[in-house]
Amino acid sequence: MRKSFENALKIFQKNNGILRTSKAQKLGVDTKTLAEMVEAGLLIKEARGIYRITNLPPLSNPDLVQVSLRVPHGVICLISALSFHQVTTQTPYKIYIAIPKYAKPPTLDYPPLEVVNLGGNSYSAGIQEYYLDGVLVRIYNKEKTVADCFKFRKKIGQDIAIEALKQYLHEKGRNIEKLLYFARIDRVEKVMTPYIEAMI
Repeated sequence: MRKSFENALKIFQKNNGILRTSKAQKLGVDTKTLAEMVEAGLLIKEARGIYRITNLPPLSNPDLVQVSLRVPHGVICLISALSFHQVTTQTPYKIYIAIPKYAKPPTLDYPPLEVVNLGGNSYSAGIQEYYLDGVLVRIYNKEKTVADCFKFRKKIGQDIAIEALKQYLHEKGRNIEKLLYFARIDRVEKVMTPYIEAMI
């Protein structure tokens, strides 16, 4: 095997087998080598600008991984986060992602995105970090996600927000105090409280 391929594979292995083009270049793998390794069957082009070692198992969360690699300041939210936490019957047909209030919206060919801008604590509170397929993915916790669904109920539909709250309140590990904390951050405590009182 060519020395450049061997070096590139070592770099990929140190990064859980998956890299963005920009990061690969910073680590010393040029675009020509990436293209040649794809041709040689050593790498798979997962999406525009994302490469993965061929002999790894398929990605279990390809859309979340791709978005997290390409929008590192983004946080998975709303229906995508509900789906991840299994507190909805909805299947998201796009990835919902929150970015800081004045950040420029990302443009991706795929997967389709629905971007919301959040400021202050509404953006920074409730972020949990997960490693999916070896990639760091930031997702709002359950309580923040349910509160966000009420904050953006006109965007996603009030029925989805109510269903998420109902499912959350039926979970063993529910934490109403924590839920109301995030409702206050999102300024939807007065909206959510009557529903919570009616459901418990």
